[in-house]
Amino acid sequence: MAYDESNVFAKILRGEIPAHKVLEDDDVIVFMDVMPQGPGHTLVVPKAASRNLLDADGAVLAKLLPVVQKVARAVKEAFAADGVSIFQYNEPAGGQSVSHLHIHVVPRFEGVALKPHSGKMEDPAVLAANAEKVRKALAA
Repeated sequence: MAYDESNVFAKILRGEIPAHKVLEDDDVIVFMDVMPQGPGHTLVVPKAASRNLLDADGAVLAKLLPVVQKVARAVKEAFAADGVSIFQYNEPAGGQSVSHLHIHVVPRFEGVALKPHSGKMEDPAVLAANAEKVRKALAA
């Protein structure tokens, strides 16, 4: 299956859709999930056009995982979380809803369940504040 240039993350990468960015370099962009499953739900997205893990170039993955680790540490600290869940889905049957490789980083708290993806977008002011918390933790 070919990469679809019209997916929402490709549009974010081209600047056609805004995002609450946390971190960006030549290879990766990190931003807040607009339909978070919990406070601080962050997405780590390679800039290379890959539908998912199954067709990603190994060099892309090698640059992606260290950023995931760095962001996981930052969101855990920023939200005083008890732990962090890392999710990555492949193909619609595997739960993938955006056909561009991305990794979910979600701060977790004892006894608190994740919210479902309801289709309801988070308040942009909340996303902006959460992005700032993560940026501060990354800078520390």
